[in-house]
Amino acid sequence: MIKVSPLQPEDACFREVVPAGEYFIKVVKQGQTVRILDLEGNQAADTLFYNAHNPTERYSAVDTIREQGNVYLTAGSKLLSTEGNELLTITADTCGRHDTLGGACAAESNTVRYALEKKCMHACRDSWLLTVTQHEELGMTKRDITHNINFFMNVPVTPEGGLTFADGISEAGKYVELKAAMDVLVMISNCPQLNNPCNAYNPTPIEILVWEEATA
Repeated sequence: MIKVSPLQPEDACFREVVPAGEYFIKVVKQGQTVRILDLEGNQAADTLFYNAHNPTERYSAVDTIREQGNVYLTAGSKLLSTEGNELLTITADTCGRHDTLGGACAAESNTVRYALEKKCMHACRDSWLLTVTQHEELGMTKRDITHNINFFMNVPVTPEGGLTFADGISEAGKYVELKAAMDVLVMISNCPQLNNPCNAYNPTPIEILVWEEATA
Protein backbone atom coordinates (compact mmCIF):
# COMPACT_ATOMS: atom_id res chain seq x y z
CA MET A 1 0.00 0.00 0.00
CA ILE A 2 1.42 3.35 -1.00
CA LYS A 3 1.29 5.94 1.76
CA VAL A 4 3.20 9.22 1.63
CA SER A 5 4.74 10.62 4.80
CA PRO A 6 4.02 14.13 6.12
CA LEU A 7 7.52 14.30 7.63
CA GLN A 8 9.98 16.73 6.05
CA PRO A 9 13.71 15.98 5.73
CA GLU A 10 14.70 19.39 7.07
CA ASP A 11 12.96 18.54 10.36
CA ALA A 12 14.88 15.29 10.92
CA CYS A 13 17.09 15.09 14.01
CA PHE A 14 19.47 12.67 12.29
CA ARG A 15 20.59 12.06 8.71
CA GLU A 16 23.28 9.78 7.32
CA VAL A 17 24.10 8.47 3.86
CA VAL A 18 25.20 4.83 3.85
CA PRO A 19 27.35 3.83 0.85
CA ALA A 20 26.68 0.56 -0.94
CA GLY A 21 28.37 -2.32 0.84
CA GLU A 22 28.61 -0.49 4.18
CA TYR A 23 26.74 -1.16 7.41
CA PHE A 24 24.63 1.16 9.55
CA ILE A 25 23.82 0.74 13.23
CA LYS A 26 21.80 3.02 15.49
CA VAL A 27 19.32 2.89 18.37
CA VAL A 28 15.98 4.41 17.41
CA LYS A 29 14.15 5.48 20.56
CA GLN A 30 10.55 4.60 21.35
CA GLY A 31 8.28 7.04 19.51
CA GLN A 32 10.91 8.09 16.98
CA THR A 33 10.40 7.48 13.26
CA VAL A 34 13.15 6.18 11.00
CA ARG A 35 13.10 6.49 7.21
CA ILE A 36 15.13 4.29 4.87
CA LEU A 37 15.49 6.20 1.61
CA ASP A 38 16.47 4.57 -1.68
CA LEU A 39 18.53 7.39 -3.17
CA GLU A 40 19.11 6.06 -6.70
CA GLY A 41 16.55 3.28 -7.03
CA ASN A 42 16.48 -0.54 -6.95
CA GLN A 43 18.82 -0.81 -3.98
CA ALA A 44 18.25 -3.48 -1.30
CA ALA A 45 18.57 -2.54 2.38
CA ASP A 46 18.93 -5.76 4.39
CA THR A 47 17.78 -4.88 7.88
CA LEU A 48 17.80 -6.47 11.34
CA PHE A 49 15.87 -5.14 14.36
CA TYR A 50 16.48 -5.87 18.05
CA ASN A 51 15.18 -4.76 21.42
CA ALA A 52 17.90 -2.24 22.23
CA HIS A 53 17.98 -3.31 25.89
CA ASN A 54 17.82 -7.05 25.28
CA PRO A 55 19.11 -8.10 21.84
CA THR A 56 17.98 -11.69 22.43
CA GLU A 57 14.54 -10.28 21.59
CA ARG A 58 14.63 -9.48 17.91
CA TYR A 59 12.50 -9.26 14.77
CA SER A 60 10.66 -12.48 13.99
CA ALA A 61 9.67 -13.07 10.38
CA VAL A 62 7.54 -16.05 11.44
CA ASP A 63 5.44 -14.11 13.95
CA THR A 64 5.17 -11.03 11.74
CA ILE A 65 4.02 -12.98 8.68
CA ARG A 66 1.58 -15.10 10.67
CA GLU A 67 -0.09 -12.21 12.45
CA GLN A 68 -0.52 -10.01 9.37
CA GLY A 69 -1.31 -12.90 6.99
CA ASN A 70 1.04 -11.57 4.31
CA VAL A 71 4.61 -12.36 3.34
CA TYR A 72 5.18 -8.78 2.15
CA LEU A 73 5.47 -5.69 4.32
CA THR A 74 4.04 -2.26 3.59
CA ALA A 75 2.30 0.67 5.29
CA GLY A 76 0.35 -0.58 8.30
CA SER A 77 2.49 -3.68 8.84
CA LYS A 78 3.53 -4.29 12.44
CA LEU A 79 6.91 -5.90 12.95
CA LEU A 80 6.75 -8.37 15.82
CA SER A 81 9.56 -9.70 17.96
CA THR A 82 10.43 -13.23 19.00
CA GLU A 83 8.54 -12.44 22.23
CA GLY A 84 5.42 -11.40 20.33
CA ASN A 85 5.91 -7.72 21.11
CA GLU A 86 5.62 -4.92 18.60
CA LEU A 87 9.01 -3.55 17.61
CA LEU A 88 7.95 -1.04 14.95
CA THR A 89 5.06 -0.18 12.64
CA ILE A 90 5.49 0.87 9.03
CA THR A 91 3.80 4.26 8.94
CA ALA A 92 4.65 5.32 5.38
CA ASP A 93 5.78 3.53 2.24
CA THR A 94 6.20 4.86 -1.28
CA CYS A 95 7.62 1.61 -2.69
CA GLY A 96 4.63 -0.66 -2.04
CA ARG A 97 6.04 -3.89 -0.63
CA HIS A 98 9.15 -5.31 0.98
CA ASP A 99 10.53 -8.85 1.18
CA THR A 100 10.55 -11.02 4.32
CA LEU A 101 11.60 -14.35 2.82
CA GLY A 102 14.65 -13.92 0.59
CA GLY A 103 17.19 -13.68 3.40
CA ALA A 104 20.57 -12.02 3.17
CA CYS A 105 23.36 -12.74 0.74
CA ALA A 106 26.30 -14.66 2.17
CA ALA A 107 29.34 -16.56 0.96
CA GLU A 108 27.25 -19.71 0.94
CA SER A 109 24.36 -18.24 -1.04
CA ASN A 110 26.77 -16.58 -3.48
CA THR A 111 28.08 -20.06 -4.23
CA VAL A 112 24.67 -21.74 -4.49
CA ARG A 113 22.89 -19.02 -6.46
CA TYR A 114 25.67 -17.84 -8.73
CA ALA A 115 29.00 -19.69 -9.04
CA LEU A 116 31.81 -21.14 -6.97
CA GLU A 117 34.08 -18.23 -7.79
CA LYS A 118 31.53 -15.80 -6.31
CA LYS A 119 31.97 -17.23 -2.80
CA CYS A 120 34.37 -14.58 -1.56
CA MET A 121 32.50 -11.58 -2.95
CA HIS A 122 31.36 -9.20 -0.21
CA ALA A 123 27.91 -10.02 1.15
CA CYS A 124 25.40 -8.68 3.68
CA ARG A 125 26.21 -11.34 6.26
CA ASP A 126 29.83 -10.18 6.12
CA SER A 127 28.68 -6.64 6.88
CA TRP A 128 26.73 -7.77 9.94
CA LEU A 129 29.63 -9.90 11.17
CA LEU A 130 31.82 -6.83 10.88
CA THR A 131 29.22 -4.80 12.76
CA VAL A 132 29.06 -7.07 15.80
CA THR A 133 32.86 -7.46 15.77
CA GLN A 134 33.42 -3.71 15.80
CA HIS A 135 30.72 -3.11 18.44
CA GLU A 136 31.71 -5.45 21.25
CA GLU A 137 29.64 -3.37 23.67
CA LEU A 138 26.54 -4.98 22.20
CA GLY A 139 27.59 -8.41 23.43
CA MET A 140 26.40 -9.92 20.16
CA THR A 141 27.92 -12.64 17.97
CA LYS A 142 27.13 -14.29 14.64
CA ARG A 143 24.47 -16.33 16.45
CA ASP A 144 22.46 -13.12 16.81
CA ILE A 145 22.27 -12.59 13.05
CA THR A 146 18.90 -14.13 12.23
CA HIS A 147 15.79 -13.13 10.28
CA ASN A 148 16.10 -9.95 8.25
CA ILE A 149 13.89 -7.76 6.11
CA ASN A 150 14.95 -6.84 2.58
CA PHE A 151 13.57 -3.35 2.14
CA PHE A 152 12.97 -2.48 -1.53
CA MET A 153 13.84 -6.02 -2.68
CA ASN A 154 11.50 -7.84 -5.07
CA VAL A 155 11.18 -11.58 -4.32
CA PRO A 156 7.98 -12.88 -5.95
CA VAL A 157 6.49 -16.14 -4.70
CA THR A 158 5.71 -18.58 -7.50
CA PRO A 159 2.40 -20.52 -7.71
CA GLU A 160 4.38 -23.60 -6.63
CA GLY A 161 5.57 -21.83 -3.49
CA GLY A 162 9.12 -21.11 -4.63
CA LEU A 163 10.98 -17.82 -4.58
CA THR A 164 12.34 -15.84 -7.50
CA PHE A 165 14.74 -12.91 -7.34
CA ALA A 166 13.52 -10.30 -9.80
CA ASP A 167 14.25 -6.74 -10.88
CA GLY A 168 13.60 -4.24 -8.13
CA ILE A 169 10.34 -2.30 -7.96
CA SER A 170 11.78 0.74 -6.23
CA GLU A 171 12.87 3.99 -7.84
CA ALA A 172 15.08 6.89 -6.85
CA GLY A 173 13.54 8.73 -3.92
CA LYS A 174 11.31 5.88 -2.73
CA TYR A 175 11.29 5.29 1.01
CA VAL A 176 9.83 3.32 3.89
CA GLU A 177 9.21 4.78 7.35
CA LEU A 178 8.86 2.93 10.62
CA LYS A 179 7.81 4.19 14.05
CA ALA A 180 9.47 2.49 17.00
CA ALA A 181 7.19 0.95 19.64
CA MET A 182 10.20 0.43 21.94
CA ASP A 183 13.86 1.38 21.89
CA VAL A 184 15.05 -0.54 18.82
CA LEU A 185 18.55 -1.33 17.64
CA VAL A 186 18.57 -0.97 13.84
CA MET A 187 21.30 -2.82 11.95
CA ILE A 188 21.40 -2.41 8.16
CA SER A 189 23.63 -3.88 5.50
CA ASN A 190 23.32 -1.72 2.42
CA CYS A 191 23.58 -4.66 0.05
CA PRO A 192 26.83 -4.95 -1.96
CA GLN A 193 25.48 -7.74 -4.18
CA LEU A 194 26.66 -7.51 -7.79
CA ASN A 195 24.96 -10.69 -9.06
CA ASN A 196 21.30 -10.07 -8.27
CA PRO A 197 18.94 -8.11 -10.57
CA CYS A 198 17.18 -6.63 -7.52
CA ASN A 199 19.57 -3.68 -7.71
CA ALA A 200 20.19 -3.76 -11.47
CA TYR A 201 23.64 -5.22 -10.68
CA ASN A 202 24.66 -1.79 -9.41
CA PRO A 203 24.67 -1.29 -5.61
CA THR A 204 24.00 2.35 -4.65
CA PRO A 205 23.76 4.46 -1.46
CA ILE A 206 20.79 4.79 0.84
CA GLU A 207 20.03 7.52 3.38
CA ILE A 208 18.75 7.08 6.92
CA LEU A 209 16.69 9.84 8.54
CA VAL A 210 15.22 9.94 12.06
CA TRP A 211 12.53 12.22 13.49
CA GLU A 212 11.59 12.80 17.10
CA GLU A 213 8.07 11.94 18.18
CA ALA A 214 5.66 14.83 17.64
CA THR A 215 4.62 16.40 20.95
CA ALA A 216 1.82 18.60 19.62
